[in-house]
Amino acid sequence: MTRHPGGEEHSRYLIELSFVMPPARWLDMGAGSGETVRLLRSLGYEAEGIDLEPSGEKVIKGDYLEAPYAGESFDAIISQCSFFVSGDVPGALKEAGRMLKKGGKLVFSDVTRDVVKLLSEVRAAGFAVRHMEDMSDEWKEYYLEALWRDESNCLPTGKKVSYVLFICERL
Repeated sequence: MTRHPGGEEHSRYLIELSFVMPPARWLDMGAGSGETVRLLRSLGYEAEGIDLEPSGEKVIKGDYLEAPYAGESFDAIISQCSFFVSGDVPGALKEAGRMLKKGGKLVFSDVTRDVVKLLSEVRAAGFAVRHMEDMSDEWKEYYLEALWRDESNCLPTGKKVSYVLFICERL
């Protein structure tokens, strides 16, 4: 079981949609074991990650809501199934905006109970949405598999949950 719906294939899709070319500098917010950091490095990018409970190389221990990076230090940021579980989606978006260079890309996929509200929060954090995609069917498959295996990654409770992908540009 991967720690987010779609695994490496989904990560590659997000990276491809960003149109950010190597050797750009990437940060994975909520990097976990560093799978996406390793993928980015294998593709020729400079990459590192941050997570409250890191378990991989090039992933530092830290709260990405108060990340230890200077402003405008990344060309791109990726996050998969992390903003929702932070409990502060607007704060995560704001921190991503602080760390991104002007014109930098934020690519993320996450669960939400309110897509319109999330879209508004993305815009309020200073981003223009360049692409948005509903991937709820993929998330439902992931969710059912996680329930079957008794795993709890990225599994909010309740009804009417969507899984969306965003490609955003910092204004």
